[in-house]
Formats: sequence, structure tokens, C-alpha cells
Amino acid sequence: MDSEGILRFECGAEALPQQDACQDLAEKAHEAYFSLLSGKSTTPRFDGWLSLPGDAKTSNIAQEVNALARELVAYEAVVVIGIGGSYLGALALAEALEDQKVKPHTEIVFLGFTLCADYMAMQLDRLKERRYAVVVISKSGTTTEPALAFRYVLTAMKKSALGYQPERVVAITDAAHGTLHDLAEREGIRRMVIPDDVGGRYSVLTPVGLLPLAIAGVDIDALLEGARRALEEQTNPHSAAVEYAIWRNRWYRNGRKLEVLALYSPFMRSIGEWYKQLYGESEGKQGSGVFPVSVCNTTDLHSLGQYLQEGERLFMETHVLFSESQQALPVPALEGIADGLEYLVGRSLHEVNLAAAQATLLAHEKSGIPSATLRLARRDAFSLGYLLYFWELSCALGVLMQGHNPFDQPGVEAYKKNMFHLLGKPGF
Repeated sequence: MDSEGILRFECGAEALPQQDACQDLAEKAHEAYFSLLSGKSTTPRFDGWLSLPGDAKTSNIAQEVNALARELVAYEAVVVIGIGGSYLGALALAEALEDQKVKPHTEIVFLGFTLCADYMAMQLDRLKERRYAVVVISKSGTTTEPALAFRYVLTAMKKSALGYQPERVVAITDAAHGTLHDLAEREGIRRMVIPDDVGGRYSVLTPVGLLPLAIAGVDIDALLEGARRALEEQTNPHSAAVEYAIWRNRWYRNGRKLEVLALYSPFMRSIGEWYKQLYGESEGKQGSGVFPVSVCNTTDLHSLGQYLQEGERLFMETHVLFSESQQALPVPALEGIADGLEYLVGRSLHEVNLAAAQATLLAHEKSGIPSATLRLARRDAFSLGYLLYFWELSCALGVLMQGHNPFDQPGVEAYKKNMFHLLGKPGF
């Protein structure tokens, strides 16, 4: 299968299992599509991300974000405080586009995603002699990890030479309610809004992701344009997003309980982390769902390659490939060194990487691993905006096909309740 346009989805026809047993999946996919796109889904409250890329309000927000970012890049660093969907999208795209950042930009220091005391102490020590601003992201303001990080950073600010100044802080939070909203209002801290109808893991194209990315030097206009193209091309009942949802559910029904996302650049490693949250929180419901994992090849072929090739057949695999690289980088000739690589002289390193990816795909398919490929032209803001929207749409459709709500995460509360009890929080 494949689709024309910015992204191509491919999987071998010979890889499709037990066609007769899975005929109803196409029907389920189309039901899910029309339910989601018509707004008649049983869970419509968090479907605001669907129209974000083409919304005039998003264009206005992007202008506001760019203006605020131009002010904040005057600082030596900006501390971005958030966890889960409140930071993973920004982290993933900032790292994926590290070599393509526009100027001016400044260093982003992410905090609020861990409770490790040593990590917090190290980062606070790094900030001690620097001029920094803070962007704190939380719908409620009471999530333990970011709330504690914000407390530590505010305390450090008050002790610093510059002192605490509300203009150094931006809160991205609920429009009207919550602890962080109330604090920002009371302190005169500038606010940007997390839309009520967009959940955390779908929020990268809201101020949650856009402001940190603009500060980091990512071209958010190109990012939004890529997502807008995906909105135009993928929101139809025969799109690659629908086909990918069908493909994953076919193999899940046939015993493939894990999906390996195979990426082929260290720049893309945190995209894998964003993907794992998107699919893990959306799909893991009521004892069901595919467990998402990611690898960064060819690096991980030298550690997990043996298991992937010959281990237990628990998984399916999706490969993300870019046809072009940012740099040509031909393999140089090197006289006097007999390393056996003369046959590669003059070829680009990207060509070698693509050959390794194709060889991996062929080897894994031959060993019985169901494999799909998502192909894009290049690793840039436009293509990644397209890819992330594609995954958001396909993920939501796939979970609806399984009969679950793609937008809630009730299981996340279990550890929190136990932690509050162990720490003696009133009421627990």
C-alpha cells in the first residue's frame, strides 16, 4: 500500500495476515473516521487538535508566540517546566531539528519531568550565574513533578542577583481555572492558554509546543504548514493515516502485541519518546493495546539487532525514512588505509544509511516480522509537522477501532494516589 503526497505509507501485500479474519477492520476504520471527523464520536471533548493546523486562531497564536519568543531569546537560557505532553513534543522537535535552528535563539533547559534530586540540583547549579526566563506548562498547576520544579526555580530566582520578576515568567495553562492560572493572575505573570478541547499528548501545535520551539529556534510557521498539509491530505477515508491504523490493528489481532518504531538518526531519538506517549497513553486501555517501543538505528542494531532478527515473534515494526539528508557528505578517499571501504568512496553517507535501513527491512521481513515504512522527503520542520499530525490522526482512529477513548488516561492516576498516600497528602 502507498499514498501519494508528502508521506508514503508502504507495507508488503504478502505481509497481510488472514485477510478473511480481518475484513471487518476496514469497516471499523471508516466508522471511526466518520465518527471522529463529524464530531459525533462518543469522546468529542478532546478533538480540538483535529482542526488546529488550518484554524485562523492558530495563525494568530503563532504570531503571538513568535513575538514573545523574540523577547525571551534575549535571556541566556529559558527554563521550560512540564511533563508528558507538556514537554515531550517540544523536546522531540527541538532535538530533531537541532541542526536547522534559525537565529536568534537561546538554550532551552527542560525541568519538571523527573523527581531525581541530583538532576534538579545540577540544573539549578548551572542556572545560578545565568540570566534566565521561565515557561511553566501545566493545565492545573498541581501535577507533582512540574509543580515542585516550579517551586525550586522560583526559590532560586528570588535568591539570584536579578531577583524574582514576573516578566521573566510565562505560564501556559487553563484559560479560567486552576492553581497555576490563579497564581499567574495574582502575580501578574503573562499567560498563554491550553485549549480546553486539546489533551496533553495532542498539544504540540498549541502554545504548549510552539512557544518553547520558537524560543529554541525552530521554524514554527513551517511546522504548522506541514501539519496543515497533513490535515488536507490525510483527513479522507482512504488516506495513509486510515490504512496505517488498519495495518496496525490487523497485526495486533494476529498476536503482535508490541510495535517497534525504527528511526535512523540520533536527531530523531526523542521523536520516539513522543510517539511512545501518544500511542501508549491512547491505546493502553482495559487490558488491551499495542505496547510501543523505539530504536535508533543503525546504533541499536549493534545491541538489539540479534533479538530483532531471531528473538520471539512478539512485534511488528514501523520504519521512518527520509529520502534526502541536509548534508551530502560523500565518503572520502583515504590513501594508505586498507579498511576495505574503497567501494564506498564518493557515495554519500546518507546513501549508506538508507542502504542499511533497506537491508534491515528486508532481513526482518524475511524472518517474519510485519514491517511498514513511512517515507518523507527530508528531516525538516515542514515534514515533521506533517508526520506528527499524521500519527495523531492515525492513532486516534486506531484506538476508536478498538472501542476505546483515545483521549483519556485513567490508569495514570493509580501511581499518583499511592504516592500521595505514602507522602501523607491530606485526603489520601
